[in-house]
Amino acid sequence: MQRSPLHDDPGPVHASHGRGTNQTGVRLYNERLILSLIRRHGRLTKVDIARLTGLSLQTTTVVMNRLEADGLLRAGERQRGRIGQPAVPYSLNPDGAYGLGMVVGRRACELVLMDFVAGVRRRERLTYPYPLPDQLIGFAGRTFPGLIATLPTPAQARICGTGIAMPFELWNWEEVLEAPKDALAGWRDFDMAAEISRIAPGPVRVLNDATAACAAELTFGGGSAYRDFAYFYIATFIGGGIVLNGSLFPGRSGNAGAFGSMPVVARSRTGDAEGGAGGGAGVQQLIRSASLYRLERQLGAIGIEGSQLWEQPDDWTRFAAPVEAWIEEAAEGLAQAIASCLAVVDFEAIVIDGAFPAAVRDRLVKRTAAAFARLDRQGLTETRIVGGTMGRAARAIGGAALPLLDTFGRDLDVLFKD
Repeated sequence: MQRSPLHDDPGPVHASHGRGTNQTGVRLYNERLILSLIRRHGRLTKVDIARLTGLSLQTTTVVMNRLEADGLLRAGERQRGRIGQPAVPYSLNPDGAYGLGMVVGRRACELVLMDFVAGVRRRERLTYPYPLPDQLIGFAGRTFPGLIATLPTPAQARICGTGIAMPFELWNWEEVLEAPKDALAGWRDFDMAAEISRIAPGPVRVLNDATAACAAELTFGGGSAYRDFAYFYIATFIGGGIVLNGSLFPGRSGNAGAFGSMPVVARSRTGDAEGGAGGGAGVQQLIRSASLYRLERQLGAIGIEGSQLWEQPDDWTRFAAPVEAWIEEAAEGLAQAIASCLAVVDFEAIVIDGAFPAAVRDRLVKRTAAAFARLDRQGLTETRIVGGTMGRAARAIGGAALPLLDTFGRDLDVLFKD
């Protein structure tokens, strides 16, 4: 197929970019490497790319010209004032490719259309007391066509696929979600990827929701500044992810970074240890102190529907007092969990983010750092405790990024694939 610029006729993204069907492994690797470098740095010239990759300038030029013709890169204005020929910086073309994302949360579902630079072009949201498979498939079937239709017809061919970010074993959370007995049993044998593939462009990829959020922070957010970090993502339940040597580490089962299961000492407001479920005296899992379902229950205790947190996700000012009490409790648990993490891996940074307003995140990070400073840290390497940069959109962006990263992301094993 003859390639043509995006503004003419992009053609199907999988056909025009082949990704291994009409290219050698080395050529594919070089393309992915260059795209990943430009994604990380924002703008790079051909000389910059040659220096960073060790490729010859001739090879770099051939690859980048091809990526520009494919509509994945766009050239900026020439940089003058340097010795030699003016250099041209290249950046990713936002319209070069798109991904669809689906976030299955315990209290809400989001569908997004995302461009090549993580710009969310369109978002739709459904809230519920607890997730049911048929309800979510119906929502997706009604909504995905509208998301796709917001793109011009030629650009629709550049949708790489659909990514789903969702918790594992949803049926295990009936009691905490206060759902009727066996209401979530339908998830046990439900193949979400197979069902979504019937109504949305494929391929369809699935990843744990907190791991997807970590991938978004690493790829599109401030996480790229750190070579190693532990990532805590707080939603209805707290989860997380691990980044080692600049790469997401999902673990053998895809469940690495299950920080919600870490044991911590629960403290009452008087400072005394409390008995916790599933552990010895005063011990409970982090999920029972640093999850938003706890805040929901605290709101319910004073006559406020906890569902309002999800109906007004960007403004919690009306819940100021309960939110402050929750931050205090969550920060103590997070500080202990961070100490446990650092006893295993000397992470350069600890990143805290979640499905709450930025102001809540900032206060939680500050309070957690203060609580961590009060702990006995002898033998632990110092770390930075910082806020994430993706916020409520992290899981959606991570989900929508799955088909994009699968198609264009750097893959260290690509040279050895058939």
